[in-house]
Amino acid sequence: MRILLIRHGQTPCNITGQLDTAFPGAGLTELGHSQAAALPRAFTEHRIAAVYASKLIRTQLTGAPLAAAHGHTIAVVEGLEEISAGDFEMRSDPQSRGAYVECLLDWIRGDLARRMPGGCDGREFLARFDAALATIARSHAPEETAVAFSHGAAIRVYTAIRSGLDATAGAQLQIMNTGGALLEGDPAQGWKLSAWYAEPIGGAGLDGFSAQDVTGATSLAETAVTAEGKA
Repeated sequence: MRILLIRHGQTPCNITGQLDTAFPGAGLTELGHSQAAALPRAFTEHRIAAVYASKLIRTQLTGAPLAAAHGHTIAVVEGLEEISAGDFEMRSDPQSRGAYVECLLDWIRGDLARRMPGGCDGREFLARFDAALATIARSHAPEETAVAFSHGAAIRVYTAIRSGLDATAGAQLQIMNTGGALLEGDPAQGWKLSAWYAEPIGGAGLDGFSAQDVTGATSLAETAVTAEGKA
């Protein structure tokens, strides 16, 4: 089947650079609502079998217009949440942001045993995201397409590892708010990256370049270098 993972719309914490990963999380900015409202026009010629979201409020707010346009209600699936910032939760200083990103980069490089301070290790993250996609896949035929609203760091790290990107390519992935990744396959055979959408799927003029976006707008590699330079 095909699962399109879409990042939520812009939040106030994306602007300030805070590591907001805990439940229930921030809502959307005015731009974030505009990004969400623009999504249905990108799918006017596509049949969407179902719309899913994480338990964080920003993904559900982002997915609501697309779900309504296709006659669906959003199903909340445990496991689609952002990678926990642990001890760095709601921090915005360069040292905390850099440490968060360096842990994600180590997972992409293969060190899944590294643990986010106060959070999970890479194996635990992959296990819960695997379980979430397996839950979705069980409800659909192989030819169907589902949309799942998730989060910037989670989408990038999961896609990089499970689609078999090399560490350099994975570290360079960027995903602005309402960008996404189209995965094809199934939990048993694995997932192939069919398309990567770095920019907002809803169209131009919705990018929010001024944001200090830790979990998406710049690559993990660039974020780590910037944080090191400010430390």
